[in-house]
Amino acid sequence: MSQESAVYTHGHHESVLRSHTWRTAANSAGYLLDSLKPHMKILDIGCGPGTITADLAALVPDGSVTGLEHAPGVLEQARAVADERGLTNVHFAVGDVHALDYPDDTFCVVHAHQVLQHVGDPVQALREMRRVTKPGGIVAVRDADYGTMTWFPDVDGMDAWLDLYQRVAVANGGAPDGGRRLRSWALAAGFAPDAVTCSVSGWCYATDEERAWWSGLWAERTLASTYARRATEGGHATEAELQAISAAWREWGAQEDGWFAMVHGEILCRV
Repeated sequence: MSQESAVYTHGHHESVLRSHTWRTAANSAGYLLDSLKPHMKILDIGCGPGTITADLAALVPDGSVTGLEHAPGVLEQARAVADERGLTNVHFAVGDVHALDYPDDTFCVVHAHQVLQHVGDPVQALREMRRVTKPGGIVAVRDADYGTMTWFPDVDGMDAWLDLYQRVAVANGGAPDGGRRLRSWALAAGFAPDAVTCSVSGWCYATDEERAWWSGLWAERTLASTYARRATEGGHATEAELQAISAAWREWGAQEDGWFAMVHGEILCRV
């Protein structure tokens, strides 16, 4: 992601990476998996700690996967994940999705999970993703849509959390409702309408373990992450307001009948 045009709202605090390392190809890229072939060469943009990247590499044993990140620090963790799994067909690099440092027609698949909602120019990012994809290849993108997030019960302070997050993300140059915009961005990037297949999927947190995990990481993220600093430094919230939102997350997580749904938009674009 271009550091000049957008800021990654979450940062890479431990509470953020705790959620990122939970992600797998199965729970985060299921819409893509049926299209993969063993020989494919894949570019995974915004790979973070590399769990999805490693899963993709295992699915293309005769091919290769390149994990790309704008933040070099997290790539040490990504490399460790690949090493632990004994994967030899994956490597990692630092780069900007707005200006990919690869020749035209390099990859069979270019994948980005939870990336376009954070970048300064998602249309330009998709143009670049399209450029480096071989004819007949696939650009695959999945992004959350914060405007569709819903939960139960209606704990006081949770609405304040969602409103604050959306304001901070927009101020950082992002689009927290990016999931619903993917088709529009793809068409603006030059993909033909009949080349774009749309789908939707989601994550649900409802068991005691899921609620404790999801509420705990957001309670910590609200106080200790880059997101928290951006919220206060940008004048979007006071420390007291962040403390109240963090407490709301803890309260929601303690509800026996608690339930949270997170919806994602998905596109498969044929080049």
